[in-house]
Amino acid sequence: MERVYFSINESAAKTAHSMMSFSDYEEGSKTAGYKAKVDKAYELGEKVIQARPSEEERVAKLCERYSRRLAQNINKDIQIGMMCPSVMISGAGNFPVKKKEKQVAAWDKNHEDYKQVEGILHKIESIFYGKDVIKSSDENAIEKLQEKVDELRETQEQMKEANKAIRLKDTKKGDELLRNMGYTDEQIKDLRTPDFCGRLGFPDYVLTNNNANIRRLEGRIKSLQETKSKGTQESENKFFKVKEDTDAMRVQLFFEGKPEPEVRDVLKHNGFRWAPSVGAWQRHLNANGKSAVRSVIRELEEMEAKV
Repeated sequence: MERVYFSINESAAKTAHSMMSFSDYEEGSKTAGYKAKVDKAYELGEKVIQARPSEEERVAKLCERYSRRLAQNINKDIQIGMMCPSVMISGAGNFPVKKKEKQVAAWDKNHEDYKQVEGILHKIESIFYGKDVIKSSDENAIEKLQEKVDELRETQEQMKEANKAIRLKDTKKGDELLRNMGYTDEQIKDLRTPDFCGRLGFPDYVLTNNNANIRRLEGRIKSLQETKSKGTQESENKFFKVKEDTDAMRVQLFFEGKPEPEVRDVLKHNGFRWAPSVGAWQRHLNANGKSAVRSVIRELEEMEAKV
């Protein structure tokens, strides 16, 4: 697979570096760091293609998209770096506090964009590892989701413990604790390298996002448990029979005969698709699915009233 790279503004990177540090800028370092990340993405992509040749075009597009978005993000980061110098460079006298606040806010916004860029990598990983989504209809879906929650909780605790070790004044002791947690020397070096805001270890937003994922998955587990505990439910109205199949986790609509074209349009508009295997129009059984049933009934009643 051909690797596609985009330009990094090295001249601007040198200027931004001089506004933040007394050390000399290493020529080409921003481009080198960018290409190293892109190469890892392509290496992962090549593994995916080797395992799943049918996904080659999709993976190639994702890799190029990652390369492009990452270059844009890095160049934006460089641009923000030139907005205001470090207080160490300019001195405290008449320091432009407001400008620095705007710079930090811009960095925070750009980091949110970076998380979206990294999300492209996660898409490639999901194809390779076959963990795109845990479907509600999967066998043992609740158990799988609980395993994922347990994994995220372990990660949360490990990140918190790593941050405690990083903050120890005795760095040798801290590094030893990190090694005991399973971190390599290279990973420890990365954890001790300040990010664009000077933060060490795992930033607060990483722990916050991980906690949010835990809560989201716990919400799915609770919803699935409540739905499955009710068992399969059936009801009927003047238009169709409704079956809430908790085994397949589908809400299914059964009509007497083939619905008219305008009725089929209503069904499709509300997310229902024809399933020949069960002879019903169906969609996922969740709150949105139940709401869609009510919407279909309401629209069919409005159509009937116009006749």
